[in-house]
Amino acid sequence: MSKQPQAVLDTIFAFSPNRDTLGATAYLIVENRGNILIDSPALDDTNLEFLQQQGGVKGLFITHRGAIGKAEKLSQILGCEVIISEQEAYLLPETKVTTFREEYNLSETAKLIWTPGHSPGSSCLYHSSNGGVLFTGRHIIPNQKGEPVPLKTSKTFHWPRQLQNVQKLLNSFSADTLSYICPGANTGYLRGQKAITSAYERLAIVPVGG
Repeated sequence: MSKQPQAVLDTIFAFSPNRDTLGATAYLIVENRGNILIDSPALDDTNLEFLQQQGGVKGLFITHRGAIGKAEKLSQILGCEVIISEQEAYLLPETKVTTFREEYNLSETAKLIWTPGHSPGSSCLYHSSNGGVLFTGRHIIPNQKGEPVPLKTSKTFHWPRQLQNVQKLLNSFSADTLSYICPGANTGYLRGQKAITSAYERLAIVPVGG
């Protein structure tokens, strides 16, 4: 059984790492227009009970193919739609999904941004609460120093494109519009903190070339 999800910011909760997604961290944004679940948490009674207590889920957004987990079963139980990049929607052939190409306004406060590189459909979710929060999946994750960086792995789909999309995010935001990054992996390097503070400044000093 998972541990109870923990609040990391106002109206934002982080779930325990999920074995089905290689230890990835899923998040829940609680908002009046309908709660948004970001990536698949473990499918167990603890998480399902928590989601019901928070008012259910309107949409399950998948940041990349490695975060799908049991998304199909979750969507059936929760009665929610699944939102995923059109590049990776084929991985959920039995599920009715909402797809998007480059950007998609999920609500007045939430926008999806296609940032391929880690995987063909890798995408981020920007939420305007708390001074701006970016949920990055595995596109940008903490290194061993807790710095938000793109990391090249054996499973990286297209490294130069991933670097280009980190720069795209830097060009799209500023210190006034981006205060936190909630990564979908390597959260253990944050030493107990699930959100990276001073996000824009810390991301801006990390080299994105080479």
